[in-house]
Amino acid sequence: MQTFHRIIYRDSRKLDLLDDESINLVVTSPPYPMIEMWDDLFTALNPDIGIYLERSDYRKAFESMHRVLDEVWLGLFRVMKAGALACINIGDATRTMGDRFQLFANHSRIQSKCLEMGFEVLPSILWRKPTNAPNKFMGSGMLPAGAYVTLEHEYILILRKGGKRTFSSPEDKKRRRESAYFWEERNSWFSDIWDLKGAGQEMNDQDLRQRSAAYPFLLPFRLINMYSLIGDTVLDPFLGTATTSLAAIACGRNSVGYEIDSGFAGYIKRRIEQETAGLSHYNLQRVKDHIEFAREYAQNKGALKYLNRHFGFPVMTRQEKELKLPFVKSVEEVDENLFKAAYLDDVSVKKELDLKGISIGKQLCLPGLS
Repeated sequence: MQTFHRIIYRDSRKLDLLDDESINLVVTSPPYPMIEMWDDLFTALNPDIGIYLERSDYRKAFESMHRVLDEVWLGLFRVMKAGALACINIGDATRTMGDRFQLFANHSRIQSKCLEMGFEVLPSILWRKPTNAPNKFMGSGMLPAGAYVTLEHEYILILRKGGKRTFSSPEDKKRRRESAYFWEERNSWFSDIWDLKGAGQEMNDQDLRQRSAAYPFLLPFRLINMYSLIGDTVLDPFLGTATTSLAAIACGRNSVGYEIDSGFAGYIKRRIEQETAGLSHYNLQRVKDHIEFAREYAQNKGALKYLNRHFGFPVMTRQEKELKLPFVKSVEEVDENLFKAAYLDDVSVKKELDLKGISIGKQLCLPGLS
């Protein structure tokens, strides 16, 4: 199996290099309107925004920033296939307007506009970001009523183009079965509250770090596994440090990333080169976690009833029998900003698991397995 990963250094308000209905899933995190670190970017895209900020006309600034993003959402609607999903990580902003402190609800502004464009709004996920801050409020300390709760979460908006995706061809049905996730993962991943640590910015370039807002790898990794099939194409119109591309490689999906700032190019190439060897760790960990789950379940409630055809370990449901996990063999740049990922075959995967100390044969001996 091979997948391809294209990076386009271009303004994502112009997705003209992508065909209509060519994208199966969007996973992204745009610049957050009214967060100060993004003021210069939005002003560069629309100089009126800078004027509004100078005048403390934050309502016009807020709306103008979102109109910049609206052009991207409209382009997504064109390139997404029927039934495709868009997962947008966005945080609300707090800012003092003149002498007034207030919240700017980015998530609701995006949801309402995308609804107007024709997207269907599905239940969102709250990404709760752990913090060690000793004070959980902003404002006037212990005196009511001038203190404000601290924002410790962001949103992952889930939007769909049209009705549910259909899988009519034998090939699509086969890919869907092979793209299954574990029963216990479903119970965790599809909760509406996620506790994930934020991503550190491990860059030597201070200016580049300030222009990046990377989310943790597990965020796109989960979303890609939840909402797409092996071999699908994932788009990130605000690629940044290419976390979505790396997650797509690990998940066995193709990807396209748009990034307006070509200054990221060197960093992204180095990151792909350096992190390729570790990408299989995430699916390896899934296997380890599942085997531990199967052992505990067998001890406490009885053996699981089904066997996975590819790995030989027990699974909870029939839908997991065809589940496959891609293990990355290599990633190479085959053209300028185009990367090809190759994957281990089933035999090589089992050898790799044996080398990692995971004996599939022992899993067949769980009591009562059929």
